[in-house]
Amino acid sequence: MAGSNRFVHIVDDVTDLGDDPVLVVALHGFLDAGNGSVLAVDHLEAGGAGPVVATFDVDAFHDYRARRPAISFVEDHYESYDAPRLVVRVQRDVTGRAFLLLSGPEPDNRWEAFVGAVREVVEALDVALVVSLGSVPMAVPHTRPLAVTQHANRRELLLRANQWRGELRIPSSAQALLEVRLGESGHPMTGWVAHVPHYVQGGEYPEAARALLAGVEDSTGLTFDLDALKVAAERRSVEIAEHLAENPDVAELVAGMEQQYDAFQRGVDESLLATDQPIPTGEELGAEFEKFLAGLDGPDTTTDVPDSPEGDD
Repeated sequence: MAGSNRFVHIVDDVTDLGDDPVLVVALHGFLDAGNGSVLAVDHLEAGGAGPVVATFDVDAFHDYRARRPAISFVEDHYESYDAPRLVVRVQRDVTGRAFLLLSGPEPDNRWEAFVGAVREVVEALDVALVVSLGSVPMAVPHTRPLAVTQHANRRELLLRANQWRGELRIPSSAQALLEVRLGESGHPMTGWVAHVPHYVQGGEYPEAARALLAGVEDSTGLTFDLDALKVAAERRSVEIAEHLAENPDVAELVAGMEQQYDAFQRGVDESLLATDQPIPTGEELGAEFEKFLAGLDGPDTTTDVPDSPEGDD
């Protein structure tokens, strides 16, 4: 069953996928606030990474100068290069049901080629449904229930009403283009996007991963044990509360967002932006949240060299 697309190689004789297999797409990069997709993949592979059934030509898609992979310099030599990989693995849920998991960095270029390669995987492996995961930063407080938006290329796949009305012009992503192109070729696809508080988007936010995988369960009938993510989310919430107690300026900003959020939910405001109080500038918010995140995540034992300023959005 080798693929003919030059951007992907599909393993011959993939078996034991069961009836109507599902493909979960979890790419890290642009749509990964709070590391939602990364944490979801880590959770799905916690019991072991399954066998690879398709490999993409990552060199064709990855911008190495914008997102430089890590490598270790040990005394006088380099080793342990973290090569980026875009692969599809066979994983299993808690009931033993097989599903496919596409993970790796979102392509920086050749999106149409990438989408064509994914379509070949879908058709070669008789995928019945594709489900994508994503998370975006929003001006919402962590003290309120995390909102999740569902989208799909077929109306019957939508399980809940969204708060968005009308048309929004937003920056695209490889996952968004994939949904459009798969719809044009007759393949159903849905996706879930978690709304992560923007002041914690740079760190890990396990509640985003938990909510996204709960969405996958709803769309596919797969079953995951999400207890570990729930515990991690509760621990993170406690850490945030402790650091807010030590940073009254940031706590005040969060309190303002709570008021905005509650007004929005009551229908008083049409957006999550406050209109009755001064809004701090981007520089002021950035400075406060940078200090906040630095204290929240704590010092690392590994010395990291920052990426080029041309890095991820």
